[in-house]
Parts: sequence; C-alpha cells; structure tokens
Amino acid sequence: MEENYLAKWLNNELSEEEVTKFKATKEYATYKKIVDATASMEAPEFDIAKAKHDLDHRKNSDQGGKVVTLDSFKKYLRIAAVIALVVGISYFYNTASMDQVVSTQYAERAAVTLPDNSEVLLNAGSKISYQKKKWEKNRNIVLEGEAFFKVAKGETFRVTTNMGVVRVLGTQFNVENREDFFEVSCYEGLVSVRYKEKDIELPAGQALMVINGQLTTYTIAEAQQPSWLLQESSFKSVPLKFVLQELERQFDVEVETKNIDLNQLFTGSFSNTDKNLALHSISAPSGMKYVLEGNKVLFYDETP
Repeated sequence: MEENYLAKWLNNELSEEEVTKFKATKEYATYKKIVDATASMEAPEFDIAKAKHDLDHRKNSDQGGKVVTLDSFKKYLRIAAVIALVVGISYFYNTASMDQVVSTQYAERAAVTLPDNSEVLLNAGSKISYQKKKWEKNRNIVLEGEAFFKVAKGETFRVTTNMGVVRVLGTQFNVENREDFFEVSCYEGLVSVRYKEKDIELPAGQALMVINGQLTTYTIAEAQQPSWLLQESSFKSVPLKFVLQELERQFDVEVETKNIDLNQLFTGSFSNTDKNLALHSISAPSGMKYVLEGNKVLFYDETP
C-alpha cells in the first residue's frame, strides 16, 4: 500500500478506484477502527494531512523551539484531540507495518528467537510484532499483553506498547500491557520506561506499575525471572479484577462474579497448571466462594 493513501483517505481525496484498492488492504481495517474510535473528538477545521506534514517538517528543522500562546482553552482541547489522533495513527501504523507477528491464545505460551538471538517468552493472550528484514537497524517490538525479554547487546532495543515505551541496550526484563494495566520489571541491567512524556529508569530489582493511570514503583523479589515462567501468577496489591482476568487467560475459562468487590486489593499467587488449586488460592484470601461448571467459574459472597 502506498504510504500517502492514509492521508488522502482521511481527506476524502482518493478516487473510487483508489478507495476500492485501499479497502482491500489489510491496513484498512486498522485505520477504520482508529477513525471510528476518535469520531467523538472535537477538532473542527483541521487538516490532518497538513498537520502530519508540519510535524515532520518541524522534526527536521534546525530552528529553535517556539513558544505558542493559545487563544482559549477550547482551542487547546481541539489541539489535544488532534494530537491524540496522530499518536493513535502512529501506533497502529507502526503495528501494521511489521512483517513478523507471533501471538498466543488463552492457556498458551510461546518462545521466539529474534534475528540478533534475543529471546522473547510470550505469556497467554499476548502478541508481538516486529520487522525482521530491518531488525539490525531497528530493534523495535510492538507488544500487546505480557512478555519476558532476554536482550542481546547491540543497538537500542525498544518495546512499544499503547501505554509506554521501554528502552534497553542488553538486559532481562518483563513487560505487561493490558487494558488499564501496565507493568515493567527489570531483572538484570537497566531499563528506561517512557510514560506520559516522562523517562523513568529502573535498575535490576525494581519495577514500575500503572493501574488506572496511577503510577507506583516497587522492589521485586530476588528472582531472575517473573513468576509466570515458574508456572505461577503473582500479584502485589493489585485490584481483584486484574487477578481474575489473568485466571481467564491462564486456564481459558470464563469468570463471573456476584456480590464481589472487584476493586479490593489482592496480594498472593495462584498456580498456572492446577485449576482447582488456583481457584482456592484466589477465593480463600478474599473470603469468596466459587462454583466451577465446565469452563465457567462463578465467584460469589454469601455475606448478607
């Protein structure tokens, strides 16, 4: 697909023949989702193609930065909406341009060896994308879900998620990126995490966690790898709803709750190989009961 198709499409500048050709590409569905998701953003009288051109021009310019005074708060909101759209398009375009994709289903894991012999271990319900042909010049992986990385030394290695970017040279670390949940744990060396325009360095033994937009850092146990590689899922002061979501991924089950506070914090672990033991490990500390029927689990509280 020609790279200028996106800009032309957004500005309704494609001919009928070009629109038909564009809709037949695999990238079309991705761009359509972005536009649908941002349809409610207010950005009147704004040319997206021009904005992208001006942004690229400013990046390549040698001139110093300029201070821009906004006329009103409403104008600021319009610009913020457009920036969000451009960032979203950049992230999804980056994903669509990758020529290698590896994904896991629920109750499934995978091991991937990259062109430079770096290793990636994918947890259940996860996906990575990268460019194999340009790997030596661009060691960048787009991650959805959770993965443990053993990075060979070389040029900067990046893990890009929709919540933040992790940069390293050669080290071992774990990244989990789920809805409203982002966690980076460093097990060896040093990693730099870019989150909301701020760079945070994590030395070995330190971790960063973002839950519903709230960022915290903490010390991890003395281990060389995350617990899920040892067939356990561990949590430290994490809302129960994220624990139950991980249970679904590890055992490919459907979880329902009744009279349960999903925001209560859970600290503990459960087995990733023994379903009954896992259910007991989650329910007992939280004072819950459960019923397992086939691949469906109901957690409930009988307290009046």
